Amino acid sequence: MNRIDHLFKNKTGEILSIYITAGYPGLNDTSALIKSLARHGADMIEIGIPFSDPLADGPVIQKSSQVALGNGMSLRLLFNQLEEIRHVVDIPLVMMGYLNPVLKMGMETFLENCQSIGIDGVIIPDLPPREYASLYREQFQSFGIYHPLLITPHTEVERIDWIAGLSTGFIYLVADSATTGSKSSLGPHQLEYFQRIQKMNLSIPSLIGFGISNHETFSAACGFAHGAIIGSAFINAIGQEQRETLDNRVAQFIKGIKVEE
Repeated sequence: MNRIDHLFKNKTGEILSIYITAGYPGLNDTSALIKSLARHGADMIEIGIPFSDPLADGPVIQKSSQVALGNGMSLRLLFNQLEEIRHVVDIPLVMMGYLNPVLKMGMETFLENCQSIGIDGVIIPDLPPREYASLYREQFQSFGIYHPLLITPHTEVERIDWIAGLSTGFIYLVADSATTGSKSSLGPHQLEYFQRIQKMNLSIPSLIGFGISNHETFSAACGFAHGAIIGSAFINAIGQEQRETLDNRVAQFIKGIKVEE
């Protein structure tokens, strides 16, 4: 069973997925961050592949990608760094990145590497669903790699049903049509959108991302989906100059999301 399926089978709500940028804040911090997040209570981790032109990302994640690339991070190096990660981490790991670096490596080689190190799913926001279905779906299936797809507040009902049927693992509910970034609360239009999707009773689990940043927004999102994904707020938390170790910063962040202070 794919670890994503196992997670949603054994935990029906308040699933916390954390997004990290590979190679940030330091080139060799990725593996340590994954281990720390798993140890302190993250349910799933999205490993962002840094890219020079991340159009869907807000300023925080854009900056972290620039720093990571400046540190020397590359897709090949990332795979090398994570060769032993499954010896110590058993929660689902999902890679998230843009199509260009993947195609540069070659889709089959990329998926083979993902399978080799124990990646459970891959999210590629700029890969059109129809192109995925016609060109790459069979490859993903042959390597046992899930491909969660995204919907936005503007996705039409018929298309939502189709995307839900095409997605594997879970469906990613983009909370806002803008770029990623932290928000202190969710607006009425977002709550209406979540409620609308909830009433559709989709056949696949859902996670909400974009703008989830604190206990309040995480709890609100969990009222409409199986859980939520936090990216920019976590990148901010680990990137700031602090006296605490990276592991302590991870522990404090997770505690702040799960337990209202």
